Amino acid sequence: MQFVVGWPALFLSVGLCAQVQEESPAPERTYNLLRENDDWSFLADPSLRRDLWDPIKYIPLGCEACYFSLGGEVRQVFEQVANDNWGKQPYMNTFLLQRYMLHSDWHLGKSFRVFIQLKSGLENYRAGGPRPIDEKRLDLEAAFFEVGDSHKKNWAVLRVGRQELNYGSGRPVSVREGPNVRQSFDGVKIRTKTGEWYVDAWAVRLDLDRFGFFNNAPDHTTAFWGLYATRPLRRGVAFDTYYLGIDRKRAAFERGTATELRHTVGARVWRPIATKEPGLDFDYEGLMQFGTFGSDDIRAWTFASDTGYSLTKLPLRPRLSVKADISSGDNPGSHTLGTFNPIYPIGKYFGVLTDTGPGPVNFIDVHPQIQTQLGHGVSVAADLVVQWRDNLNDGVYAVPGFLLVPADGSRARFVGYRPGAEVRWQIDRHAYLQADSGIFYAGEFLKQASPGRNINYMEFWAGYKF
Repeated sequence: MQFVVGWPALFLSVGLCAQVQEESPAPERTYNLLRENDDWSFLADPSLRRDLWDPIKYIPLGCEACYFSLGGEVRQVFEQVANDNWGKQPYMNTFLLQRYMLHSDWHLGKSFRVFIQLKSGLENYRAGGPRPIDEKRLDLEAAFFEVGDSHKKNWAVLRVGRQELNYGSGRPVSVREGPNVRQSFDGVKIRTKTGEWYVDAWAVRLDLDRFGFFNNAPDHTTAFWGLYATRPLRRGVAFDTYYLGIDRKRAAFERGTATELRHTVGARVWRPIATKEPGLDFDYEGLMQFGTFGSDDIRAWTFASDTGYSLTKLPLRPRLSVKADISSGDNPGSHTLGTFNPIYPIGKYFGVLTDTGPGPVNFIDVHPQIQTQLGHGVSVAADLVVQWRDNLNDGVYAVPGFLLVPADGSRARFVGYRPGAEVRWQIDRHAYLQADSGIFYAGEFLKQASPGRNINYMEFWAGYKF
């Protein structure tokens, strides 16, 4: 759970957003996960400027299609973790995380754009000090230019510089939104649209976060490239397919450390959650991986599913869903590495456990959930994650993919289970409050291979976007 400390801006927007006139539909004011995707061009019409922040969302520059906009985010998180890593840190760790982000988006005609985003992540009171995901005093999260006109029927745009990558479900490539410091990359990307296909291709290096001021640098031990294509099918269903390549000079798994050259081929079919009429939603995704690890081969895989049904006509508008996932593990005695690599996965892969607990590596899980809407922007969700090891010769890994608990000869399969709950109040389009809580009960494997204590986890969040 998380709690906002010492900033009144969270409440400034309550009641300040202007009402939309009945005779004209409201333009879409959306704060996207990637703020580069925000579109404020409709504010070229001064009569549509009705929100508190509209004066800085469209600032004309005196030429055709020339303007810039400003925006940002403040997020405060109060986090409490007991028995992190199942008791290897056998104490209650209570700390505060602060995130501040500010961006400017410059449109210099229809075919040239510059986007710059600053980030500052601060950590206070954590025993053991900040982790790389907790603190980055001040640096550039994004700083790129684009050349190309994306307003045509078919188009191509070249992007060069520091940028965020986030695709599909976020399972293989995500900005790491849950932790305090978001993730970015340095390199080149080409975005295209041909017919109904949207295709991105990129070649980048991970931007290494260091704790200081403007001292980030590309990770020259890791190269990451890929191709991601998506298109709509019919009846609200969409299809994604992609290829990802990664070259790491020092990759570590249960069997040891070596150079990893891994290729991933994946496909996803999905339908979004119903919001008006009752309906079925789903998200099914499968990945195959091959390559080399030192002198050994790589053969790994995963399959993830999320199937839900929204009962929008019932009180509380409940959505019932079940996730079921599996990813391969390894037998270190063979000459083929079988451990699945999640690449750069979403930060909250298993819900409320943002930065502790197991990750999507060498696992089987079942994850039922119920989500309800209480009205006035308040939603409540409750879920249960039950997890096992896929291969008994491989250990338990963290969300980013590093080894947490080695197999250590244990033949137990059951890792444990975690009930959890989340309450969120979306006050208006700008501000929200959220509380998360969960307990990961250690199963037989963790009791054999680690101290085996239960992880207690609680967070309070407060955020404001403009």
